Amino acid sequence: MEFDSNKPIWLQIGDAICDGVLAGSVSSGQRLPSVREYGAQLGVNPNTVMRTYEKLTQDGIIFNKRGIGYFVSDDAKETIVQAQRKNFMDNELPAFVRRMRLLGINPAEIDFNI
Repeated sequence: MEFDSNKPIWLQIGDAICDGVLAGSVSSGQRLPSVREYGAQLGVNPNTVMRTYEKLTQDGIIFNKRGIGYFVSDDAKETIVQAQRKNFMDNELPAFVRRMRLLGINPAEIDFNI
């Protein structure tokens, strides 16, 4: 995994896990690598992975079975979609529409088959 220097690594790891859930490569109920395993795999400090896991647990995307590990929640995909839709509608779409207006782009001109 290549990291972007403009965003904290722990958030990028969380995004990658969420993207995996949305893409179907990470399934509900699937056990995630341990904090140490994932840290070694990614070449990051295990504390960074722990921070990611704590945030994803807080968001209801994963859960911890004490002594066993972290697992993907049954409703993780729905939770992620709901959160990302809200973020898109609140943050990304207004900027996009504003940019369209500035450039004089009519919505009918947009090719959604890109």
